[in-house]
Amino acid sequence: MKKSILVTGGAGFIGSNFVPYFCEKYPEYHVINIDKLTYAGDLSNVSECENMDNYTFVKGDICDEELIEKLFNEYDIQGVVHFAAESHVDNSIKGPKIFMQTNIMGTFTLLNAAYHHWMDGPSKVKPGYEEARFHHISTDEVYGTLGETGFFSETTPYAPNSPYSASKASSDFIVRAFCHTYGLNVTTSNCSNNYGPKQNHEKLIPHIIENALALKPLPIYGKGINVRDWLYVLDHCKAVDLIFHKGKSGETYNIGGHNERNNITIVNTICQILDEKVPRKDGKKYADLITFVTDRAGHDLRYAIDATKLTTQLGWKADETFDTGIIKTVEWYLRKFQ
Repeated sequence: MKKSILVTGGAGFIGSNFVPYFCEKYPEYHVINIDKLTYAGDLSNVSECENMDNYTFVKGDICDEELIEKLFNEYDIQGVVHFAAESHVDNSIKGPKIFMQTNIMGTFTLLNAAYHHWMDGPSKVKPGYEEARFHHISTDEVYGTLGETGFFSETTPYAPNSPYSASKASSDFIVRAFCHTYGLNVTTSNCSNNYGPKQNHEKLIPHIIENALALKPLPIYGKGINVRDWLYVLDHCKAVDLIFHKGKSGETYNIGGHNERNNITIVNTICQILDEKVPRKDGKKYADLITFVTDRAGHDLRYAIDATKLTTQLGWKADETFDTGIIKTVEWYLRKFQ
């Protein structure tokens, strides 16, 4: 009998890269993918799973306590990989309430259901659920911002600066509380900026590719000097897999690509790749479309991850550098947008 794993947000960007990878790698697992299918979720992202006998899709909201409890009971869920979250910083500035509901209360609802299904009380695991684990995916944005030097580690104090990062920080603390108070088997990972196939077009890289192909302006906040550590999405999925199976209960692991780039460099790199692969018919360069716009409110200057704990304790290593990953990414969007 297959062991049932609940993956939340599996039709979103990172989740929809994780689900096919996980289903194919682990035929002994039955993956239950729950997604609300908001603007950020698309069932076509997981079309390769439709005919897999170890995959089931459920449209639903992680805040729906009755539904979550029903899924735990119906499928006897013995593991959770929790991707589902509202994640766009600009949207959190315009309308923060849904971020608080989904990221905080949704996480609580899942943890509470897991606790009652797997345990008879604090530190009393039900027979047969000794290996049941809840893995929570978070972000490096909970740590705030860095100067020109230094890196975020697992011991960096939390200092979230946006409604989005504040809601994720809150969810991290709830996960921690369920571990320390109830003895729930949990792990958490905080990742840097992901990029790759299936990302929503509102995000920087697909947005720039889409606009460039349409010969529309390529908007960059401020002077384009904000720095992020870029992580190829499949490398992130492999890290989550490793932590879920081999990580130590109660521990947090930072996942980063050691690929720091500022926004103007990212956009110029994309433009150069497009110049080579699909040159403009008018003979101009795609970089001519770059436009600087008013900076985001409270825009953090720099994020960078120290993933030493993950690499030394669990043996993870990114397969893609930014130079290899960005070419794969652009090629995927060229197939999508053309």
